[in-house]
Amino acid sequence: MLNLSIMISNLLNALIFTQVNHPMAMMLIIILQTLIVSLTTGMMTSTFWFSYILFLVFLGGMLVLFIYITSLASNELFSIPTKSLIIVLMFLSIIISISLFSDSTLWNMLSFTEEMNNIDNEFITLHDDSNYLLTKFYNKPTDLITLMLVSYLFLTLIAIVKITNIFQGPLRPKN
Repeated sequence: MLNLSIMISNLLNALIFTQVNHPMAMMLIIILQTLIVSLTTGMMTSTFWFSYILFLVFLGGMLVLFIYITSLASNELFSIPTKSLIIVLMFLSIIISISLFSDSTLWNMLSFTEEMNNIDNEFITLHDDSNYLLTKFYNKPTDLITLMLVSYLFLTLIAIVKITNIFQGPLRPKN
């Protein structure tokens, strides 16, 4: 149920992102989406250092975009559509209340973490524990997240290099 509520909140963030037309609001939604993805990866790996690094990388990218956007559209008014905000807050409150009152979800999460701890303890006793945390990112629940993150960052790098031009735009040097 917790995974379902996280997926629904990701979907709601994506729907809000399509309704917002101000660049600053889009950046706030992307930061919120990154926070949700970081929490998801932290819960999947039971260690939050990878999610912390992921969040800091995305936050650094958002700061670069913030500089660029404030130099482009510094005088635009920032407004959030209240109708969509009310709908989203209503859906989020329903999702949070459902996830808090479902006891079976908590028991399933506890049993899953106990099983994973048993598997992890067997792995530590059989192998050297220096590579233990690194192998968790390339094994089953997080291998797809790692692969998607690498491909996303690579495509973003290519898009930014193709979009930017040093001699044009608001961040060019003053002559």
